[in-house]
Parts: sequence; C-alpha cells; structure tokens
Amino acid sequence: MDPQYTRRLEKIEAVLNAQLPETPAPPWVHTNFPGLPGTVPPALVKSLTLPGWDLIARGGKRWRPLLTTLICESLGGGDGALPLVPLVELPHNASLIHDDIEDNSDERRGKPAAHILYGTDTAINAGTFLYFLPLTCIEAWDAPLELKNGVYRLWGEHMRRLHLGQAMDISWHRDHRSLPGLEEYDLMCRLKTGCLARFAAILGVYGAVAAGGIEAGEIDQWAGTFGEAAEKLGVGFQILDDVKNLTTGNPGKKRGDDIVEGKKSLPVLLYLHGQKDAGEVVQRCFQAAAVEGVGAPEVEELIGCLEASGALEEAGKRGLALIGEARGAFPGTLLAGLIDSIS
Repeated sequence: MDPQYTRRLEKIEAVLNAQLPETPAPPWVHTNFPGLPGTVPPALVKSLTLPGWDLIARGGKRWRPLLTTLICESLGGGDGALPLVPLVELPHNASLIHDDIEDNSDERRGKPAAHILYGTDTAINAGTFLYFLPLTCIEAWDAPLELKNGVYRLWGEHMRRLHLGQAMDISWHRDHRSLPGLEEYDLMCRLKTGCLARFAAILGVYGAVAAGGIEAGEIDQWAGTFGEAAEKLGVGFQILDDVKNLTTGNPGKKRGDDIVEGKKSLPVLLYLHGQKDAGEVVQRCFQAAAVEGVGAPEVEELIGCLEASGALEEAGKRGLALIGEARGAFPGTLLAGLIDSIS
C-alpha cells in the first residue's frame, strides 16, 4: 500500500482494534452485551471473538474502509466517517469465514482457515457475530438520530443483498451442470462483492454530513454517484481476483483452488459460453479436483484450456474496464491512487 495512506490505515486499525480487541475487557463486554443477567467467563467471551480477531489481525488490503474515509475527506468531512469503518470491514471478514466453510477451503491469508483452527461450529458463530458487532458503532456515533437511522437501514439492506449474492454463488458451484448467463454473473457479483463496496462509499457520504462537510439534502446525489462507482469497483476487483487465482494464485491461497470449489468465475463462464465442448471438460475437471484437491492434474488442465481459449485474458480486460469506469467517478488523486494501488 502506498505510504500516503499509512496515517489513515493506522487510524482505521485503531478503530477496528477497539471494536474487536484481542482480549475483550469488562467495559467492552458491558458495551456490547448491556444488561446481562449474569456473569460470562472471559474465556467464553474470547471464544466468540478470537476467530474474527485472528483473521483481521492477519492483515488485508482494507480498501473498503479506506474508500469510506477518503470519500468523507473529499466531501469536506475529515475523519467524520472513521467511527463507521467496522460496518464494512467486520462483515467482509465475516463473509470470508463463512466462505471458507461453504467452499471447504483450508487456508486464508497464509494460515489455516478459521474453521480448521477453531472448529466449524465456533467459526460459524464467530463469523455471524461479526455481522452484528459493528452495530454498536452506530449507537456510539456522534450524529443526529436521522443519520443513525439511515445507516441502520442501509446496513440491513446491504447485508441482505450480500447473502442473496452468496446464495446464487453457492447454487452454481454445487451444480456443475448449471450455466449461468453473463448478466446473472454480473448481478451475483454486484450483490456478493459490489454491495460492500457500495456500502463503504455511502458511509463516507453519511460521515461527511455528520461532520458538516455537506448538507443532508445532498446525501442521495453523492450516495448515488459514489455508490454506483464503488459497486463497479468491487465487481472489477472480484474479477481480477478470480483471474489471479487461475494464473499467479492469490496471496494466502493456492493457485486453482477455485476449481476445487467448483467456482463458476467469469473466466470459466466465458469459456463455457464460448467453446462447444467446454461443458464436458469443466464438469470432468471440477469433479476430479473436488476429490483430489489442487494437486489433481485436471486443475492445470482446465487452467490451460482457459488460457488457450482467451477466457482468462478477456475476463481480465473486463475487470480492468469496470475499474477504469469507476475510477473516473472519484475526485482527487488520493482516491485514484487507492484504486491504482490495489488493482
């Protein structure tokens, strides 16, 4: 990440650590579980928070909370949105914990996945907790009630969209014979990946209003402009991430593990829609990889087919085109630099 973002990242990390500390202290427990009828042992509380804290502590690009803070800054709101960044970063990590369980992945960010380390039941519960934990940020946020209620509503809307997109993705990779259309794929990505980017951008607008950078009457205008661009950004990054999985491999994951999961990413769909006998090849390779893992010869066979057909190259171009479209909607060199540094 470019050094110009270091100061902002330090502030973001401080907010995230306060929201989800390594060892929850009694004041944190009281804030997040007010009015408990009894005392809960600290070790039990930590069993709920540790899987999420562990995953977040491993790092990550943090581009969504950076997007939130930079949009707020660009609208004259300074750090007005900083208290809200857990609303996008914690649900993002929640989705990773659940993704790894649903996809039977064994690694995340270079270490064993949460369900491998802590058990599937604990990981499911801890992941779900991360969706709801950041709501206390809204309660503590120094903003008028109308703005708080607006953020509550947006949180619910975007969490529902996120899960609908995940439902589409699950249904496709469970059925190797299914062939989603490219428009369906775009919708799935907008729901599953783009919605958190959209939410991040809109939170920046709300932060600017709370800090006095813009008027409340301007929310819809700026939320529409930045939200749509951020959604494209999220989809573009997802496409490039999927291409990277099938070429160089993603950091902390294994090259080709999307094939093991039976994932119908854009390169696979372009191949299926463009080649006569691609369905038989993909189905055979998916089935073999599901049994033998990334070491199955069929993983490299399918990657070779995707390369030879031009599907990988075409998908990469589509991802970059979406990011280019989004980039033009964001003002200032800092926002443009953020996009360039992570694309």
